[in-house]
Amino acid sequence: MATKFPITNGVRFLRKEKVEFTPHEFVYVEKGGTSHSSTVLGVPEHHVIKTLIMQDEAKNPLIILMHGNLKVSTKELARQAGKKTIKSCDPKTAEKHSGYQVGGTSPFGTRKNMPIYIEKTIADLENILINGGKRGFLVEIKSAELLRVLDGQLVSVGIEQ
Repeated sequence: MATKFPITNGVRFLRKEKVEFTPHEFVYVEKGGTSHSSTVLGVPEHHVIKTLIMQDEAKNPLIILMHGNLKVSTKELARQAGKKTIKSCDPKTAEKHSGYQVGGTSPFGTRKNMPIYIEKTIADLENILINGGKRGFLVEIKSAELLRVLDGQLVSVGIEQ
């Protein structure tokens, strides 16, 4: 990690928790998503994990971590989380809850402490790439470390896009 990379709240969190990570910077493309980052970094899109800020029927925010090549079944997530409904937050609301700009949302070091749900098959991967807290900046970590530092609930809510 001799090269310079952004020192975000996500990076500070990882350092505090003593998580080894490899930073990966790339040119951010608006609406490029995990398809763009996986292509640029030469990794399977399934290994790029997106951090989505959603809310329940009472507008309580939550985080769901999902493989880049899958969608979240909000109906199934609501069922497994014991909620009536769950839907995506609008970008402004998501940024208010997370403290991160949409497209650069990290589950580490968020502004608000929110319940975290993690697609259970993420745990099957040895290494994952996940946003480090800035657009165009992913960190590569072991999935076991993700599970260790985030107090998340494993769920099975991924569906083909």
